[in-house]
Amino acid sequence: MIVDQTEVEALKELDKKHFLHPITPLKDQQERGPDIIFKSAEGIRVQDVEGNEFIDGVSALWNVNVGYGRKELAEAASSQIQNLSYASSFFNQSHEVVIRLAEKLAEVAPGDLDVSFFTSGGSESNETAFKIVRHYWKLKGRPEKSKIIGLYNGYHGVAMGTTSATGVDHFKNMITEIAPGFFHAIPHLLEAEQGDKSHPNYDQSIRGIIEREGADTIAAIILEPVQGVGGVNIPPNGYMQALRKLCDENDIMLITDEIITGFGRTGEMFGVDNWDVVPDLMCMAKGITSGYIQLGAVMMSSKLRDELTELSEGPMFHGFTYSGHPTACAVALRNIQIIEEERLVENARKMGEKMFEGLEYIEDKFKTTGSARALGLLGAIQFYKDPDTKENFDPELGVAEHVIAECKKRGLILRPLAFGMDAAAVAPPLVVNEQDVELIIEKLADSIEAFEKTL
Repeated sequence: MIVDQTEVEALKELDKKHFLHPITPLKDQQERGPDIIFKSAEGIRVQDVEGNEFIDGVSALWNVNVGYGRKELAEAASSQIQNLSYASSFFNQSHEVVIRLAEKLAEVAPGDLDVSFFTSGGSESNETAFKIVRHYWKLKGRPEKSKIIGLYNGYHGVAMGTTSATGVDHFKNMITEIAPGFFHAIPHLLEAEQGDKSHPNYDQSIRGIIEREGADTIAAIILEPVQGVGGVNIPPNGYMQALRKLCDENDIMLITDEIITGFGRTGEMFGVDNWDVVPDLMCMAKGITSGYIQLGAVMMSSKLRDELTELSEGPMFHGFTYSGHPTACAVALRNIQIIEEERLVENARKMGEKMFEGLEYIEDKFKTTGSARALGLLGAIQFYKDPDTKENFDPELGVAEHVIAECKKRGLILRPLAFGMDAAAVAPPLVVNEQDVELIIEKLADSIEAFEKTL
């Protein structure tokens, strides 16, 4: 492939001049331009404008579940645009495709979740959930129930409320103040959440915060079934059930953030399905369209919807211009059909087991690796100065970034987890096969070996 390097450099200069990147060191972009300019993609592989090919080992932003280049999704979008390009769902208006999608989500969602409110993405979905639960308690004559408890290392988005709910400090450091009424607990304190007051961190557990603040002031608890950005942290068995019981005992709503874990990523259709737990509200985005177009949703039971209906007078003053966008809904419907027809949830479970075996192999093989973990195709490996004692490297060394740069040299794209954590996420598209899993592990192992030679 002949590459016009002059044109590539011109693109980099235009990028530096006109494009403000999200979640990017601004100085890095201004000094050297974008690291990669993507051009095309198919399956689990992406190509850049310089002719390089990479395995996408993290599904872009954990969202390209059915892989790249699916003509079925392009056809669904094209057909819908030509038929009904846009329709508003404000003022009691609707259209067929949003109705069909809401019906389909009711079919695949856990338990009694059968009503959907549509958004444009994950931040909007979580923000919507906060507004719904606070609105609910206000309608119930209990406006004091307004506090939201999240978890440290939890990530829920970058809107005002979702930034406040996020338990990763870097996202809060950007702003001058956070929204009131948000609290954070130490994640996955199973015994404390089950009521063990002798636990050394009991006061910082969800149960401890409820006791301190008073259950009559808590509107909801929000958590990811598996924490994503904050470390791919998988809860111990019994934890999700303990939170469900805790919420029921204290008349508190349970919100699960399935933005990353939804639509097959963990080897079940939704993350909570791994523990047979049904939340009061479930937020989703990303995998609902496999990233082909922007869409999110919040699901609740018809029982909760009926309560809101009975208590309400006039409109619910919340909504987005693109709530229930026809084209996005058409793509989502076809995307879910692909997930079901190609049995990608089952494939995620099987390939996830293979991937975890590979991560364990890496943990055993190298002197700087530990804490291999995975649930379905959502995994990570940690880098330690001393894996036996879990002694960390100096954060200034940027070990995970170093390893990931080595991966890029070898044609593999991975991503670092929460800043300073020194962990690499591995989460390929759900269409990955056994040979590609082996290749991902091989490239990651070669990259770690190259890093360790620099020590």
